[in-house]
Amino acid sequence: MRLISPVGLIGKLVAEYQDMKRKKRYGSGSTLKLLTVLALWLVVLGIIGFLAAFAYFAPQIPDPESIITRRVNEATKILDREGETVLFSVHGNERRTIVPFEEISDNLKKAVIAAEDSNFYSHKGLDSKGIIRAIFINIKTRDPFSHGGSTITQQLVKNSLLGVQKTFSRKFKEAILALQIEQKFEKDQILWMYLNQVPFGSNIFGVEEASQGYFGKPASQLSLNESAILASMLKAPSYYSPYGSHKEELLARKNALLKKLFDSKLINQNEYDSALNEEMKLASLSGSGILAPHFVMMVREYLVEKYGEDLIQNGGLKIYTTLDWEMQQKAEEIISKYADRNEELFKAGNAALVALNPKNGEILALVGSRDYDDIEKEGNFNVITAFRQPGSAFKPLVYSVALDKGLTDKTVLFDVKTEFNPFCAPDASQEKDQYGLECYHPQNSDEKFRGPVTLRQALGSSLNVPSVKVLYLAGIQESIKRAEEMGIRFLGDTDNFGLSLVLGGGDVRPLDLVSAYGIFANDGIYNEVSFILKVEDSGGNVLEEFESEPQRKVSQETARMLNDILSDNSARALLFGLASPLNISDRQVAAKTGTTQKFRDAWTIGYTPSLAVGVWVGNNDNTEMTREGGGVSAGGPIWREFMTEALKDEPVEEFPKPAPLFVDKIMLNGNYAAEDGQSHTILHYIEKNNPGGEAPSNPANDPQYNNWEWSVRNWSGL
Repeated sequence: MRLISPVGLIGKLVAEYQDMKRKKRYGSGSTLKLLTVLALWLVVLGIIGFLAAFAYFAPQIPDPESIITRRVNEATKILDREGETVLFSVHGNERRTIVPFEEISDNLKKAVIAAEDSNFYSHKGLDSKGIIRAIFINIKTRDPFSHGGSTITQQLVKNSLLGVQKTFSRKFKEAILALQIEQKFEKDQILWMYLNQVPFGSNIFGVEEASQGYFGKPASQLSLNESAILASMLKAPSYYSPYGSHKEELLARKNALLKKLFDSKLINQNEYDSALNEEMKLASLSGSGILAPHFVMMVREYLVEKYGEDLIQNGGLKIYTTLDWEMQQKAEEIISKYADRNEELFKAGNAALVALNPKNGEILALVGSRDYDDIEKEGNFNVITAFRQPGSAFKPLVYSVALDKGLTDKTVLFDVKTEFNPFCAPDASQEKDQYGLECYHPQNSDEKFRGPVTLRQALGSSLNVPSVKVLYLAGIQESIKRAEEMGIRFLGDTDNFGLSLVLGGGDVRPLDLVSAYGIFANDGIYNEVSFILKVEDSGGNVLEEFESEPQRKVSQETARMLNDILSDNSARALLFGLASPLNISDRQVAAKTGTTQKFRDAWTIGYTPSLAVGVWVGNNDNTEMTREGGGVSAGGPIWREFMTEALKDEPVEEFPKPAPLFVDKIMLNGNYAAEDGQSHTILHYIEKNNPGGEAPSNPANDPQYNNWEWSVRNWSGL
């Protein structure tokens, strides 16, 4: 049989078409014949091209040892804001130890195959079902590379022999070389090569280093549970790192993988149950070589999500972050110093801090836990991006809504024992109402009541009862909306929030809350939190550069009033005295504390126009601190020392003053003494939904009126 060149084949097809056209054979049968001929010749062309490529790439397959050790990729560097301090070199100083196939746990071999390529021992390098599935997913997502359908052999080729570019030509080479590898090596050899070079995040390559790094034992001794954990990380080692913030997702993947192994009869019931119940015991991270590790892991997670694991591992990127290395070192030093003190005095095992610039949202320092390397105490846990109850630190957001509605810093509220469930007795003597719902009569943190106080005093001294009244007047849904507009993400269904929200009843992220305070510091202007200034590729091309997008979220006058209240040391004096850690004598600094129920969380958040700093103190497992471990005592000294250090060489700044206000109609001799000589609740004089309008003709229509009025009359002795 004489072979025809591709050019000859194309010419033959053109001639066939012209012959049909000349003879005017346009019938359906002729068209079908033409399409059939065309399809057959295209198949022939494809086979010839495929065989030619196969023959061309065949000599490029190296021996097994060089496949494992071959590396031509560049390390990605994560730098501080000046570009002078390398916080972390991703892929730098590779950790790789090659071990024989028989010294790798069978548990790990089974888990990796089940996780990555369940048809490994039956296919010839390519998995047709996987390819078809990937094509459908890619069409659905409109991304030709969103799902690769790669076999273990293809991954070996990609990691060892090819670059990380996502192109059709690279995928074609990958397929050809995978077929060649399958021709040249036994399956166990291929699996051995893969297990000895597969990346496990950071600078760890191969199962031996992964086993030693994460579990402190050789790969031969890995349990089924530990093997499933490592296999579950392979999809995205940075994202699913057991030291990162997605630990629960990793464990969920691990449990799903164990179920797959059980369903496939690769493990028995006892093995399955034992692995499910085995606790994950990680090795110490001592000597991790990462500066500002909680910050770096947050940056790395973002980069992997945006650019992909391959490019971050091997692409030689330069990441200029927002981190101020000098400020970061001070933060770590101060957290360590006071965390030891707090553990002894208040039984508070952990502390965290974040500092950012309100003018642009840039994170300047971040310490997620007291010691990143202390695995026993979950030091790798980043509290700054976790959800915790904010306590009274949430109050300023609610007060901002009340001020917008027309209340002022001079508005008087009664700090007296009050029952807020309208179906409970006004004397707060019940625990549940007639419908079985909880009664609600909160205390102040010092269990004292102070009678009539101004809104300024109520917020400055963090009085709980007046603040619950402020939330009612501001509106629960309006306050939730304001918080969300300011960048707060809540944990759980906000529809279930009630009047306890103002006392910190909804879990939030510390990073979001400090950013929200930064809006007040910045005259009501919001800048989204950022931690990257610029990303450059290995050729110096800028892939990403930070640009702030300021947005007004709070009115200027409300922001200025809150700054004025929160920086008023006299307003704090009712609860904290004049010499509290919140007072920095030579600076105008706004500050607020927060303490949650049963002393599980202690907060201090404060700011100047250019620096917002939040400190959290507590225990990762939510165990209680002592009663003395409140926000001002446990968090205040940390916050004060850091602020003093960070600002010592900075110019003194002051907040713009709020505009002068006339005494509002709600203020009558400071205690609501009406024409009848009696004191009344604020609801006697204002309509909740229209505080600036006329006084209500029948104030008792408000469901809170009777209980609030009773508490005021009782305080007055009437």
